[in-house]
Amino acid sequence: MYTFSKKLKTTALILMALGLVGIVYGFLAAPKTIEEVEKIIAASHHEEHSAEHVKEDAKTVAMPTEEASIAESVVANDTAEISTDPLITDSTKVVAAVAVEKMEPAHETEAEVAKEEKEHAEHVFHQLQNKPWAALYIACIFFMLISLGVLAFYAIQQVAQAGWSPVLFRVMQGITAYLPVGSVIFFILLVVTGTHLFESNHLFAWMEKGITEKGNPNYDEMIAGKSGYLNFAFWISRAAIFLLGWNLYRYISRKNCLSQDEASDNTFYKKNFKLSAGFLVFFIVSESIMAWDWLMSFDPHWFSTLFGWYVFASFFVSAITTISMVTLYLKSKGYLEHVNSSHIHDLSKFMFGFSVFWTYLWFSQFMLIWYANIPEEITYFKTRIDIYTVPFWGAVVMNFVFPILVLINTDFKRIAPIIVGAGVVILCGHYIDFFNMVMPATVGDQWFIGVSEIASVLFFLGLFIYVLFTALTKVPLTPKRNPFIEESKHFHY
Repeated sequence: MYTFSKKLKTTALILMALGLVGIVYGFLAAPKTIEEVEKIIAASHHEEHSAEHVKEDAKTVAMPTEEASIAESVVANDTAEISTDPLITDSTKVVAAVAVEKMEPAHETEAEVAKEEKEHAEHVFHQLQNKPWAALYIACIFFMLISLGVLAFYAIQQVAQAGWSPVLFRVMQGITAYLPVGSVIFFILLVVTGTHLFESNHLFAWMEKGITEKGNPNYDEMIAGKSGYLNFAFWISRAAIFLLGWNLYRYISRKNCLSQDEASDNTFYKKNFKLSAGFLVFFIVSESIMAWDWLMSFDPHWFSTLFGWYVFASFFVSAITTISMVTLYLKSKGYLEHVNSSHIHDLSKFMFGFSVFWTYLWFSQFMLIWYANIPEEITYFKTRIDIYTVPFWGAVVMNFVFPILVLINTDFKRIAPIIVGAGVVILCGHYIDFFNMVMPATVGDQWFIGVSEIASVLFFLGLFIYVLFTALTKVPLTPKRNPFIEESKHFHY
């Protein structure tokens, strides 16, 4: 039986405590009024104007004295014919034209300018208030989907009647123990978001008041056309069905697996085989719809037929990586004596293979949309490339380039430090992947990885560790009467 060490338990509790404090701070630090945001915008504009003046001064200093005096004369008279005068150089023409343009009277009235500034300030206000909510949402769904990915991997092993993996079943069941906890927290977060319990929560644009009502200032024709599907009652009902279905399979399959240890025949194993086959059908459908509902609908004007598969690849490779890292930790503590380097090698192969699979889907989705260059589609990637340049391309490096370079070597797939290092990069990379899915639509250009993001990850990481290793203490780490347990114990190649 596994014993949850005091050191690891304390670490988990500290992570949760630090995370909780940081989450609270993130909400408290968010602006409470539009006036606060206007001050932030004004300060930002002041810095930008200061930088522009420095550049203009540098250009003026670099301009020859004769050209500078000509430019001044053009600006003063506003009548010089700079386009045909051969004595005026191109650089002077440009400077003079810009100066004259700045002197032209504004076409907008002061009232229109004030209205635009107010609307912009309100938009930024919502983005900054969304930031702690978005950070919490990303960390919550990321860790929950890791446990769901492990559950799907476990079901696949059951249906495939795999002979190599039964010695890892208890590890998988320990990780999936987080699913009920994560599901409850996530469902509460969905309800809070959909019911507008907090005015600061504006995560989903299609949930805004009046957005489907003709004549309302917030009316959006495209979102109104999708309101038969994207409405809170139907949306939250689907979420309840999916979460309940996943957790029901997790509960019954674990119960059957434990009952098989005490049984005199393979009845419970056969029940799990049939149950797992049915679950995988449910999972395939629910996973795609879940990806549309909980991630793609942040951008209700955009859609991709590959998105469900893309999200699956992201959390599935994260799940396998987690299995591998937990297994290596337990091995280092003297547990899982029947797990050998061949089991670790197989897990590493899955890490490598699904990293390539994720890249294939990433490129397929990106290439087709980019090549077609349809405005309502390309804006999704244009926003991320222009505003989220570092996390966008960083995710590709962390989730594809790094795993390829490290795990393509067969020998490296058996070396624990290398696997753990690769695993940490992969998990961080796929967190960034989820970050890229959520943040552009919720916080726009107001993004940065700060206290809210780090604290949310720390809290759910601590909770994940605590639930996982607590679950491992409740049952033996090796199944007794699985029909393939002996084959798994002696698995070598």
